[in-house]
Amino acid sequence: MNLHGNSKTSPYIREQMVRRVLERAEPAKETAEIFGVSVRTVYKWVRRYREFGVEGLQDRTSRPLRCPRQTPTAKVKRIEKLRRHGLTAWEISQRVSIPPSTVARWLRRRGMSRLRYLEEKPVVRRYERDRPGELLHMDTKKLAKIVKPGHRIHGDRSRTVDGAGWEHAHVAIDDHSRVAFVEVLYNEGQYTCTQFLLNAVEFFRQRGVTIERLMTDNGSGYRSKRFNRTCRQLGIRHIYTKPYTPKTNGKAERFIRTLKERWAYARCYRTSARRTRALRPWLNHYNHHRPHAGIGMNPPISRIRTSCEQPR
Repeated sequence: MNLHGNSKTSPYIREQMVRRVLERAEPAKETAEIFGVSVRTVYKWVRRYREFGVEGLQDRTSRPLRCPRQTPTAKVKRIEKLRRHGLTAWEISQRVSIPPSTVARWLRRRGMSRLRYLEEKPVVRRYERDRPGELLHMDTKKLAKIVKPGHRIHGDRSRTVDGAGWEHAHVAIDDHSRVAFVEVLYNEGQYTCTQFLLNAVEFFRQRGVTIERLMTDNGSGYRSKRFNRTCRQLGIRHIYTKPYTPKTNGKAERFIRTLKERWAYARCYRTSARRTRALRPWLNHYNHHRPHAGIGMNPPISRIRTSCEQPR
């Protein structure tokens, strides 16, 4: 029950008033003065208590018992049926002979005020590979070079810096363990992406993980002949995501979000070099100490250690 913000009494206070009058035989006027209400209010709660008991001390709905001008139930059902066929509120009002404002009100009550609310949500398909290295997600994130603190720090988007340039955070994250490898490079061309791939493969090799598959988007660096030739030389199967569907590479996208919140924009860096120097300690914390909700609140490195200890 939600009490009114200016209500002077609650069900407990009402019960105290009633007991003073009925059990202690105190005058209603004296009880009203003690609780700061009118005598009429005291009599009202006494009468409800006699009729309904303790249940009668609860607040009642303000809805009238009868609503003779309410829209008939049959018409409301027809409004819902026509809405599911994609008709607008104005078109429905013409069909059922009801003002458009009334139709809009019923659509809002039924959660049908927007046609997109009627569309079935796609089924979320979550997956996880069985062992480390079976699938590696790779992506990039553009980061503005730091000349002075930006709007993410001071909140004023009008204070911009023209021509500062960009840096690119290249990200690789293992599907099973969520262990991540990140480097801040100058571009996202074919040579840079290829070199990052080699560095990522070496990073995981040092931890006993052999990369079998690689998933990337359709960026030009990943589509290049050099990059794909390197994948073949390393024995890695290269998989592309569906165009304009970032959720296909969801683990990399979610890690990039964490990367921005916890590292790139977590503090006020004076220069880009300082931000880059802060990456390695943060990445070490992420891989070795930070609990990950997707793997039972364990750090990502724990899955690599467990998999290495188990015989294949």
